[in-house]
Amino acid sequence: MAHTTQINLRIDEDVKRSAEKVLDDIGLSMSAAITVFLKKVSREHRIPFEVSADPFYSESNMRYLEQRMEDYKAGRLHFAEHELIEE
Repeated sequence: MAHTTQINLRIDEDVKRSAEKVLDDIGLSMSAAITVFLKKVSREHRIPFEVSADPFYSESNMRYLEQRMEDYKAGRLHFAEHELIEE
């Protein structure tokens, strides 16, 4: 027989309510859904879905923007007017 343990976590109340509504429609309890997630993580050794951040805030883009700002402040950044191209 498998031993069980308890996990306590804090989550935004709106997120919890929204998830509970979806899980209720599916017919799963929050506990069952989290168990399914953790079993999949354990079996696959990975998060079972893509996790990504907005690329705008990536470290490389932040460095690029900081360099452009330095160029602008030093007068090395030149702008050219052009027509708006609509597709």
